Amino acid sequence: MMFIKAFIVGGLICVIGQLLIDLTKMTPARILVLFVCLGVLLGGVGVYQSIIDFAGAGATVPLTGFGAALAKGVREAIDKDGFLGVVTGGFQACAAGVTVAIVSGLIVALVARPKDKS
Repeated sequence: MMFIKAFIVGGLICVIGQLLIDLTKMTPARILVLFVCLGVLLGGVGVYQSIIDFAGAGATVPLTGFGAALAKGVREAIDKDGFLGVVTGGFQACAAGVTVAIVSGLIVALVARPKDKS
């Protein structure tokens, strides 16, 4: 049952993104930023955690989940370190994911041989 919940919630997030691409003049980059900011907002007020509890990876894998992880990291760091946690919390919470993304991008850039579209 958990797989079905994850598929439905993750699919709905993707459908919202696709509708924004198809029905608005927003660029994909702006939509990605919107999703991260929405995740930060919903995570900051505590709403996104209930979505994560319901859907698991269906809510944590999309960019909204990244935003919610940033907000959770900041909130925990503020409780632990005070005002300094505003700056350090998001980095500590998402350091592993960002590192994997950077290293993966570097490996692909070294291996791939891009060609012009012409």
